[in-house]
Amino acid sequence: MAETTTITRPAPIIEGSLTAFLKSIDKLGAGAVPTGFAGIDPSKYAPKIAAESQLQQDARTAAGGLGSLTGPQAYQPYMSPYQQEVIDTTLAEFDRNQTIQNTRMRDAAIQAGAYGGGREGVLAAESARGAATSRSNLQAQLLAQGFQQAQAAAANQLAAQQGLGQYQQSLGQAGQAQQQAILDASAAAEREQQFQPFTQLGLIGQQLAQIQPGAFPTQTVGYAPPAAPASPLATALGVGSGVASIGSKLGLFG
Repeated sequence: MAETTTITRPAPIIEGSLTAFLKSIDKLGAGAVPTGFAGIDPSKYAPKIAAESQLQQDARTAAGGLGSLTGPQAYQPYMSPYQQEVIDTTLAEFDRNQTIQNTRMRDAAIQAGAYGGGREGVLAAESARGAATSRSNLQAQLLAQGFQQAQAAAANQLAAQQGLGQYQQSLGQAGQAQQQAILDASAAAEREQQFQPFTQLGLIGQQLAQIQPGAFPTQTVGYAPPAAPASPLATALGVGSGVASIGSKLGLFG
């Protein structure tokens, strides 16, 4: 029984493209490189970290000096240089008013004829004690006021420097992020260039794979192998039947 083998080939219009594609794949798989391709160098697209900006470095340096604004003596540089003059002037005015008051009290004792008496001495001593207390309180109040003002100035300076440091840090981080984006983009571009032969073949393969069957006519080749030679018996039987047929036609066999 004869057998037929059918071979379906791609249309001639795409057969050349498929052949070239498969040959290129074989070359890359075998380690051969296309012309102009020096092989993949991972160091070309290795990840890199952008360096800190100058603003970030300045902010870190400035942050190291903030300790001087948080210690127990942080207020001293912010004490007013005129505070002592204010204290001295205020106390001098207090002493002048106290002197006037003492004079009036003495004059009143003289007019009452009690000057030098025990009662006048008690009043004078009590007045002096009260004046000393008032003077001390006034001085302490002036010192406390100066301290509070200096402390507030130190706190304001601390907040200002912290705010400036945060602003510098934000700007520095933005600059660093921009440099990082540039490095990342450069690495991605370099990687694309390194993998360009593979990417190109991949795109070609995708296009070839999307060609639908039947989009182009195919070529079908049929092949029928030759029949096997007849056996001697079949040949003899064939000859015998042929002779008998001839003989019957000639009337040789009854």
